[in-house]
Amino acid sequence: MNGGGRPERTVLFLSHRFPPIGGAGVQRIAQLSRYLPAEGYLPLVVTGPGIVDDRWTPVDDELSGGVEMASVRRLAGPEPRGTPIEARLERWLRIRTRWEKWWSKSVLDLLPAFDGGVDLVHASVAPYSTAGTAVEAARRLGRPLVVDLEDPWALDEMLVYPSRWHRGLEEGRMARSLRGADVVVMNAPEARRRVLEAFRLPPDRVVAIPNAYDPADFSGPAPDRDDGRFRIVHTGSLHTDLGLAQRSSARIRQHMLGGGVPEVDLLTRSHVYLLEALGSLFERRPELEAEVEVVFAGVYTPEDRAVAARYPFVQLRDFVPHAETVALLRSADLLFLPMYDLPEGRRAGLVPQKTYEYLAAGPPILAAVPDGDARDLLAASGVALICRPRDTEAMAQVVLGEFERRRSGAPRREASPDVLSRCSCERLVRDMVALYDAVAARVASG
Repeated sequence: MNGGGRPERTVLFLSHRFPPIGGAGVQRIAQLSRYLPAEGYLPLVVTGPGIVDDRWTPVDDELSGGVEMASVRRLAGPEPRGTPIEARLERWLRIRTRWEKWWSKSVLDLLPAFDGGVDLVHASVAPYSTAGTAVEAARRLGRPLVVDLEDPWALDEMLVYPSRWHRGLEEGRMARSLRGADVVVMNAPEARRRVLEAFRLPPDRVVAIPNAYDPADFSGPAPDRDDGRFRIVHTGSLHTDLGLAQRSSARIRQHMLGGGVPEVDLLTRSHVYLLEALGSLFERRPELEAEVEVVFAGVYTPEDRAVAARYPFVQLRDFVPHAETVALLRSADLLFLPMYDLPEGRRAGLVPQKTYEYLAAGPPILAAVPDGDARDLLAASGVALICRPRDTEAMAQVVLGEFERRRSGAPRREASPDVLSRCSCERLVRDMVALYDAVAARVASG
C-alpha cells in the first residue's frame, strides 16, 4: 500500500521519449512518472537508449529529476537509422523501417521479464509506428492497454502524405492500432471527436486528457531583468522548412494528389509572420526597434536561421534545458504562440504543449491561432491576445499595445485560476488515475 492507502499497481510505460531526452514530447510521461507513485501506481518505463541523435531528441539531463521512483529499462542501442533512400522507400512504398523492426523486437524480447508483474500497459505512441508493438505487448502480457496520442496521427492537419491513397492506408493502420486498445487517450476534445467520427469506436473507449504544466517548475521567483527592453519570447520548434516545402511546386503536386489537408497553411507555425509584422511596425515607428528584442529558443533548421538573419533585433538561442526555458518564458514581456492556419470555422486538432507552460509563466500571450481547443483555452485564460495566424497587422498592434502598456506601468494581466488549474499536471495525474481505475474495474468485472 502507498501512503494514501490505495493498493499499488504497476503501469508499464512504453515510451521511446523519456529523460534525459528533452523537448515537449517528453513532458507528459515525465510528469506521470514523477507523480503517479503517490497515487498508488508504480511506473515501469521501457524506453530507448537515451542517446541524442536527431533534431527531435535533444538532451536535457535536468528532466530526470523527480522521476527516481520510476523503474527504467533502456533498450540496447545503437538505434538503427535509415538512409535517405530508405526513408523514401518507407514513405512511398510503406516498407517497414529498420528502426521500427528494432523497436518491436527489443520491446517484445524484454516482456518475459515483466510476466505477472504488470497490471496495465500505457503506450505513448510517438513515433506512431510504435502503436502496433504496444498492441502486441499488451496481448502477450494479457493486460489492458491504454494508447496515448498527443497528436491526432493520420487525422493531423500538419501531416502531408504522398497521396490520398497513402493517407488512407495510414488511417487504416491507425484504426487497427486503436481498435486493439482498451482505451484511447487523445490530447484534445477535437482530436477525440475526429477519432470517434472516423473509426466508430465506442465513446467510452476514447477520452480526451490534455497535456499540462508542472507547477513545481514555476514555484520560484521570476528572474529579474534590468535591460529595459521589451522582450518577446518563443520557445520550441519552428516549422519554416515544412511550411516552405508545402508551398513548393512538389508539395503542390502532392496536394493535388490528395495527400495534404486542403487550405492548411503550415508556414504560419513559424516566426515568419511575426517578424514581418515587427518589420512593418518598425518602419512606421523606427524608434521602437532599439527597445524591442525577440528571443527564440529551440532547435533550428537552416531555413529557420535564414529568416531570422534578416532581422537585427532577433536572437536565436539553441536548445536550452527545460529549467532555463521556463526562466526565459518568465522573463518575457510578451510570449508568442503561433499555429498553422485554417479557414475560419474549421477547428484545429491539437493544442501545442507550450500552450500550458505559456499560461503558467505569467506574461501575456500573443496567440496567432486558428479556431479550436487551443484558441478556446487561450480565450478563457484572460492573458491571451488572439489573432488569426496570418494577420500581421493585428500582431503589430498587439506588440505596440503591450509595449505602451508596460511603459505606462499598468498592472500585468492575471491568468484565470480556473484555467491554470485545468492546465496543471495535478489535473493530468488525477484524470489518468481515474482512467486507470476505470480500466482496472472493467478488467475485475470480467
